[in-house]
Amino acid sequence: MNALPAQLQLTAAEYLIWERQQETRHEYINGAIHAMVGASRAHNLICANLLAALHRQLRGQPCEVYTNDMRVKVNQTGMYTYPDVVAVCGQPLFEDQAVDTLLNPLVIIEVLSASTETYDRGAKFLHYRTVPTVQDYLLVAQHECRIEQYQRQAHQQWLLTEYVQCTAVIELNTLGCRLLLHDVYERVMQ
Repeated sequence: MNALPAQLQLTAAEYLIWERQQETRHEYINGAIHAMVGASRAHNLICANLLAALHRQLRGQPCEVYTNDMRVKVNQTGMYTYPDVVAVCGQPLFEDQAVDTLLNPLVIIEVLSASTETYDRGAKFLHYRTVPTVQDYLLVAQHECRIEQYQRQAHQQWLLTEYVQCTAVIELNTLGCRLLLHDVYERVMQ
């Protein structure tokens, strides 16, 4: 793996060139590079369960769902990040011919961990809210049956609905899908 560049600040173009040569993923915010940490077993199972549930329901639809290796660019703030799960409907738009940086996500899902929860709820969500195509933002707890769904409303407002029962069902109307918490937490919460 290549070492981090010696300079403290990189342009977005420099970041993309460097990042595409790396074996591990890094976020880019305001010229700075931040290494992405590894994930726990629970985190990986939840991501796989989310991907499986969404993929199954989106088959034959003009939608695609990606896991944490699809980079997302927040044009309005210049942030590059890797959501745990991201979905797009219609024609996916990419930054360039590498087709590895999505510009028009519709649904973004982050699985919370002790080290990322504050960031995912705060600064990261501030970035995501500036993406006009994002309609749903889900925060998924790892160690309890709890998902928070933020849905875009009129006038840049977001409606929060919290699901805390493993029998709950989340409607993702923007995708035409439903998430059963029982399925999301399969093999995690027994």
